[in-house]
Amino acid sequence: MKRLLLTLAALGTAFTLQAKITLPVLFSDNMVLQQQSDARFWGTASAGKKVTIRPSWSKHPVTTTADREGHWQTTVPTPEAGGPYTIELSDGEALKINNVLIGEVWFCSGQSNMEMPMGGFRNQPVEGATEVIVGAKASTPIRICTVQRATARTPQESCSARWLENTPDAVAASSATAYYFARYLEQRLDIPVGIIVTCWGGTPVEAWMDRPALEAFPEFDLSFLDRNDKINHPSHQPTMLYNAMIAPLIPYTIKGFLWYQGEENRNRPAQYQRLMPAFVEMLRKNWGQGTLPFYYVQIAPYKYGVSDLVGGSALLREAQMRNLDEIPASGMVVTLDIGNKTCIHPARKAQVGQRLAWLALYNDYGIRGFEPNAPVYESMSVEGNRALLTFRTGKSSLAPLGDELAGFEVAGADRVFHPAKAWIDGRKGVLIVSSEEVPTPVAVRYAFRNYAEASLFNTSGIPASSFRTDDWELPVK
Repeated sequence: MKRLLLTLAALGTAFTLQAKITLPVLFSDNMVLQQQSDARFWGTASAGKKVTIRPSWSKHPVTTTADREGHWQTTVPTPEAGGPYTIELSDGEALKINNVLIGEVWFCSGQSNMEMPMGGFRNQPVEGATEVIVGAKASTPIRICTVQRATARTPQESCSARWLENTPDAVAASSATAYYFARYLEQRLDIPVGIIVTCWGGTPVEAWMDRPALEAFPEFDLSFLDRNDKINHPSHQPTMLYNAMIAPLIPYTIKGFLWYQGEENRNRPAQYQRLMPAFVEMLRKNWGQGTLPFYYVQIAPYKYGVSDLVGGSALLREAQMRNLDEIPASGMVVTLDIGNKTCIHPARKAQVGQRLAWLALYNDYGIRGFEPNAPVYESMSVEGNRALLTFRTGKSSLAPLGDELAGFEVAGADRVFHPAKAWIDGRKGVLIVSSEEVPTPVAVRYAFRNYAEASLFNTSGIPASSFRTDDWELPVK
């Protein structure tokens, strides 16, 4: 009898817990909601129960009803940026969310260069981070939500994460790239900024894609998803990170996406170029907020075993550059000037976050007077022994004028490349490249190696990507 009573008591407790409103981890104290939006709210409650949401910024509560499985979803209109506010939810029993800010929310994902915390990796610091960490104050309206590592065969409804205030401990553990982006945005716009960070070092893009998106790529065998056997290196397998670390975040209302990844796909540049548009299309479709902006970081130069190997990771950078014309509402940060030959995790993350913020400020917040986009090679003509290159530079122009630019090579019909002199002709608005060894240029390359240093910029200080005018076959490793 005693055992029966204990069992009934346990069942009663479980029933009581099920009757309460439950919310995804993103809905918690310290959260940030996207300003001036119909912010999506969802969760569970008792089947058929009416759920009422009362935000402190509004006199008008929002109500919805849980379906037969207990799931509910609705939207809550948000005001202009501000706070802190509270939100009370009730199905007869109240649940309160405190210290809520209204501002700009950005989703940040990728592999280790997005994951790298402000406190740095072992033996690998982030430049300037100590000053930022020591100066962090909880009163600064930046909030950080970092998703913990996990993998799954099927899309999950929950994950491990929580919103944190802008304290030294929280900042030290946050993604340096994402935090510098948020800090720059908050300082320039003077409004709260929230970053949702979900990343895992050394992972390929296909691990972050869902099954329907990858079914269009027959080279990926997805049959393992239907089995229960052990998976080797699950974080490297298709869909496994999407299922556990992105799916639970959908459809939280956001402003846009930041992405820093590609090193793990560097030996498959042609495939990567096809995967990325499908990846972005998947994100936008699943979030259901239209063509949200997508800003990504081109991988930085690094030795990858042979630093002066022609092609190599430059082919991946080339694929990323081509994606600019293939992905609507996108922008790319070039990092050719801030790479490190001997460390795959460059320390200058502030410049990366700042350049991402420049793209957002220009495209999404209407701030002008500068050019956030890198110069992009457009065409080549030949005059005698000189190659004349034109670039797409927006409202900017090439720089620096008057300097001889390093890193250029030119080849003739024999396809043998020679170091070349390069300089900007400001009158003609072209870049001139020539070598005494090549009487009739056929092709030009710039910084097209695993590791190279930048010499060509625009007048806003944004470096040009490595590029080539030819399409000759090159080694990818």
